[in-house]
Amino acid sequence: MSYPGYPPAGGNYPPASGQYQQTPGAYPGQPGAYPPQGGYFPPQPGAFPPGAGYPPQAGGYPQAGGYPQAGGFPQAGGYPQAGGYPAAPGGGFPPQAGGYPGAQPGGYPGAQPGAQPGGYPTMPPAGGGWGGQPGFGAPGAAVPQGYPGGPAPGQQPMPAYPGAQVPNPSMPGYGGGAPTGPAVPGINRGYRGSLKDFPGADPLRDVEVLRKAMKGFGTDENAIIELLGSRTNKQRVPLVAAYKTTYGKDLNSDLKSELTGNFESLVLAMLKTPAQFDASELKAAIAGAGTDEACLIEILSSRNNAEIQEINRLYKAEYGKKLEDAIIGDTSGHFRRLLVSLSQGNRDERETVDIALAKQDAQKLYAAGEHKVGTDESQFNAVLCARSKPHLRQVFQEYQQMCGKDIEKSICGEMSGHLETGMVAVVKCIKNTPAYFAERLNNAMKGAGTKDRTLIRVMVTRSEVDMLDIRQEYLRLYGKSLYTAISGDTSGDYKKLLLKLCGGTD
Repeated sequence: MSYPGYPPAGGNYPPASGQYQQTPGAYPGQPGAYPPQGGYFPPQPGAFPPGAGYPPQAGGYPQAGGYPQAGGFPQAGGYPQAGGYPAAPGGGFPPQAGGYPGAQPGGYPGAQPGAQPGGYPTMPPAGGGWGGQPGFGAPGAAVPQGYPGGPAPGQQPMPAYPGAQVPNPSMPGYGGGAPTGPAVPGINRGYRGSLKDFPGADPLRDVEVLRKAMKGFGTDENAIIELLGSRTNKQRVPLVAAYKTTYGKDLNSDLKSELTGNFESLVLAMLKTPAQFDASELKAAIAGAGTDEACLIEILSSRNNAEIQEINRLYKAEYGKKLEDAIIGDTSGHFRRLLVSLSQGNRDERETVDIALAKQDAQKLYAAGEHKVGTDESQFNAVLCARSKPHLRQVFQEYQQMCGKDIEKSICGEMSGHLETGMVAVVKCIKNTPAYFAERLNNAMKGAGTKDRTLIRVMVTRSEVDMLDIRQEYLRLYGKSLYTAISGDTSGDYKKLLLKLCGGTD
């Protein structure tokens, strides 16, 4: 794909001179390379490392006489002690943390320019998200992330429900080449966003395209759509600084003077970091006459702790007021408590689930609602806002089995008003996040008129998180593709850019 004034770049992204260039001898290596997969001990001939491996364990490998000579393994005495994994307590596999040597022949690069401990080359900033800010959760939000769009090795949470954005260990590692491990389980479907990094993207060349599109008589909207619609957030955000550096003008101001309406709003939203955009949306939801309660719940219930904490920081810096204080001043009662709890960014994020504790929490919710006269809203608040999402999905199952009623129906029967809609939204988001956002999109487009602010927010914030799953859920729930729904409800340049974010039809 080529753009005005922007010749296509060949090869992989980024250019070979960057910090991600392939390193001779880097991981992954030749077939049979480290790491050995489950069930494949001992390594085969040619495996990693050729000269240092597992130390002999009491009563374990190797037996007297060691491994056969074929493939370069040592004879009597087994594997050499020098280097390799140290013995784990109690003997056997796996090795303990810290036992991996810094550099082995043919293995992970140990001390290359820009390398991190463990041998991986330097990655994008560890703040998470794009542009150094905690992101929406993908790629690899709030944790150091690989490139392009996978979480860093060793930091791969495994969601307990299908359809979640999940890590993909089958993706090739740094240095190119195909992995040699076993097939990936069905639940692990990798990156689920609709936008991917554009190979060879250069902010200085990109702003040249944008400047040319806005200069002179008229505006080349298609050039703007093609460029922004093919760049990820971390490739779009630097354009603001690059534009000012190159032309001494503010990109946002120039775009505002050239564009109008929803198309303008969508373009400007795409040039903000995830946390900046969320903070501005929360401000708009609270400010003015009336409060957009659904927007508050949507953002605060779907972002992780690091993202919410970054939103709090930026909100205070940008608007001179704590987000919590803004919420307290604009809401009341138990709904206010729900929002304040969610805004702390202090939810348990462990992936493990304690079945016994899940049963206890289900009993607490039953005792606080269905099993008593009146409702103890604070108990619902404590469980829904503090427990981890995998744990809560188990709690909802236990609740269903315990009283034969879905937790959503119990909430609807026990609560009312904004608290009811807020609690139900939190439950829906935790149960099935893509289905929750599919419903948000459908509500934004159905009936007379379109809730464009909601449509823009969901399309921008989920395009690099779980848009592919949202599209599947939309088709399942409403019998037509999201692409078709957007095409029928919007028009012009606004529609073209939204469809770029959608990524295709189903």
